[in-house]
Amino acid sequence: MPLRSRHPLPRDPVRHPLFARAYARFSVRAETAAGMAGHRERLLSGLSGRVLEIGAGNGLNFPHYPGAVSEVVALEPERVLRRLAAGAARDAEVPVDVVPGAAEALPVKSEAFDAAVACLVLCSVRDLGRSLAELHRVLRPGGELRFFEHVLAPSLGLAFAQRAVDLTVWPLLFGGCHTSRDTLGAIERAGFEVVSYERLRVPEKGPLLPSSPVITGVARRRASGAP
Repeated sequence: MPLRSRHPLPRDPVRHPLFARAYARFSVRAETAAGMAGHRERLLSGLSGRVLEIGAGNGLNFPHYPGAVSEVVALEPERVLRRLAAGAARDAEVPVDVVPGAAEALPVKSEAFDAAVACLVLCSVRDLGRSLAELHRVLRPGGELRFFEHVLAPSLGLAFAQRAVDLTVWPLLFGGCHTSRDTLGAIERAGFEVVSYERLRVPEKGPLLPSSPVITGVARRRASGAP
């Protein structure tokens, strides 16, 4: 893995041990109950070359990487989840290297990756703009950002509820998650060209939660010289 010598990070830039243990349980159930396994499969379909995944969690994306991927560098800042991700990496069909690191200061060289993956993580980074700027930096020109993220609901009622819980209990209970971010707009402001995206409700049925509105899609770092 091409490490960047500047901006050394502490080994555990994020600590949410209680949330991490709870997430490790309910995220596995969500693979089938909320259809997350299918969403992950579609998100990662067609990837190839070297891939950087930020906020890898407990490694649930790893089984879905296609064989054309030559290497995955998976960053996870939380110790409990990183240990679980390392176990999942051993069973993956593609090479996966799990390392500590935060999205705001990626410990890798510029233009080192063919693609980057952000799956249910941009909602919880401390600085969304800086994190996306870092992803832009480490992608080669023309490289893809695949994203699957909680976002602000299009309906006024749910959007109001999202903003209310984000200012109170939600980040405390769910590892820093904010459900009402304008992630698509932030991706565009970071210099990416949004190629395609789709708004989803996850899960499709059942109670509508602040975390239900999701956006998934593909953005691209413009090739050198492109407008």
